[in-house]
Amino acid sequence: FLLRELNSETRLWDVLVDPARKIRIGNKLYFGDDESLVAEVIDNTTSRGRTLRFLYDGSYEEFRKKLNELGETPLPKYIKREVEPEDADRYQTIYAKNEGAVAAPTAGLHFTQDLLAKLQQDGIEIATLTLHVGLGTFQPVKVDNILDHQMHAEYFEFSEHTAKQVNRAKQSDRKIVSVGTTSVRALETAVCDGQLYPQSGDTEIFIYPGFQFQMVDALITNFHLPKSTLLMLISALADRALIMDTYRQAIAEKYRFYSYGDAMLIL
Repeated sequence: FLLRELNSETRLWDVLVDPARKIRIGNKLYFGDDESLVAEVIDNTTSRGRTLRFLYDGSYEEFRKKLNELGETPLPKYIKREVEPEDADRYQTIYAKNEGAVAAPTAGLHFTQDLLAKLQQDGIEIATLTLHVGLGTFQPVKVDNILDHQMHAEYFEFSEHTAKQVNRAKQSDRKIVSVGTTSVRALETAVCDGQLYPQSGDTEIFIYPGFQFQMVDALITNFHLPKSTLLMLISALADRALIMDTYRQAIAEKYRFYSYGDAMLIL
């Protein structure tokens, strides 16, 4: 699973491997029926993480084309079916632009061009930011005291245009509706004294009940995994009892959870 390109010239990548115990430093990995793409294992980064150097003689454009030919959309493991060609478009928001996330920001999968157009006709402004959803978004909480939980980092970028847009809306007493929990983390990281500032970097903010929101008024989000920091985040935005009631209803009504799942609007 290709996570992050470290160096485009030397073709170094951070990846996840499986089964990890069989893939050691110095090993060479061969891809494609004709083994036309080869990678050498350079380093161990985590128990399942490795750094690979792809050995490919062609141009960078040819190399990226080869990756796309041999690779497939990395759907979450709980989607129990083979990857289909349509997934390259369907497991992607319609407004996605910049490569870099390791998973789709799933709350945004619900939007179509028609729906965005209708929202804008109703006077709702749409502001954009860059989000690179991190692998840690799936990480469960395994500690008894949540303050001992090591929160994962996720990369974001706010442009000056977006910051001005959001600040203008806030000053006009309009509601800021975040699409997805990663957007919430980015907004609440980039705010200072009620103002959003253009910036880029990683957010490691941990939002749980008791958190004082400065920027976000409402949230569109999917139904999340139990024992997750995302469930804590939405419980901070709404009353926890209300959230638990909502989840009981979702289970009773057989809503779909996670990616490609149903969404809710939290006011």
